[in-house]
Amino acid sequence: MLRRRAVLTLPALLAAPIAAHAQAAWPARNVRVIVPFPPGGTTDVVARLVTQRLSTVLGQSFVIENRAGAGGTVGSDVVAKSPPDGYAFVISNIASHGVGPSVYPTMPYDSVRDFTHVALMAEVPSVLVVNVNSPIRTLADFIAAAKAKPGMTVGSPGNGTSSHAKQEILKRSAGIDTTHVPYRGSGPMMNDLTAGNVDAMITTLVEAGRNERFRLLAVTADQRVPGWPDLPTFKELGHPDLVASTWFGISGPANLPPAITEKLNAEVLAALAQPDIAQRLREAGATPRRMSAAEYQAFVASEVARWRKVVQEANIRVQ
Repeated sequence: MLRRRAVLTLPALLAAPIAAHAQAAWPARNVRVIVPFPPGGTTDVVARLVTQRLSTVLGQSFVIENRAGAGGTVGSDVVAKSPPDGYAFVISNIASHGVGPSVYPTMPYDSVRDFTHVALMAEVPSVLVVNVNSPIRTLADFIAAAKAKPGMTVGSPGNGTSSHAKQEILKRSAGIDTTHVPYRGSGPMMNDLTAGNVDAMITTLVEAGRNERFRLLAVTADQRVPGWPDLPTFKELGHPDLVASTWFGISGPANLPPAITEKLNAEVLAALAQPDIAQRLREAGATPRRMSAAEYQAFVASEVARWRKVVQEANIRVQ
């Protein structure tokens, strides 16, 4: 009987060092990183800054794949259903993993249970923006115009995004009735604002930046953003509910091996500590953020709870 037990456990004993070696050697081939929004947006910008560094230091290409749709849930679902072998990740964000679970009637994944959240990378506030040729020059002007013309159009990068939720919060806070216009990403939205096809938009400071075609009215930061001293916050203008940052991290499927999770977390944090990467993020209006994998996992869970409350109070719905 003892000999039989020894034989039965031999495969397990042999498999353990093989699995440990495979994880220690990770990555042994290219790593797929899905950005669940179109190229050129904030999610894409942050992802490319960090993954370029990862490719250099880890010796394998971290290949960006843009897979847009449904507020980031389409691309995120691909990773949720991928093998947890360290070769498929998604740029998790406030839309796909924070707001989305509360605004979509059905979700293909659980944004906490179905992922291993590896590392938070950056946060960036949102801004209310109009065309530079608009007669609207301040937030007060915007609110007055919206009251005089109910149904003014305000674009967002898509249904269920944080920009969508922030528009609904602004409507409640200011007592206005605007019309939400969802786009498939920020590029088409910004083109329409430039062309005068939409009255305003809410997007990230990274995307609006210092674009001479736009006039920035107010930012969702808790205090004025360094580099934009003349840009007031919603909070100081009497709308404290509009203090919310858009965040971006990297996540893999549930049950990702701890060795891979810890290794990738360490390399992401090291990338964010590089002066050139940190400076480029700050110049764009983003703030690098450093969290352990456990902290990021807990952060995502807290964001789901936070936005569920906001969505219910604002009665936000996506059909």
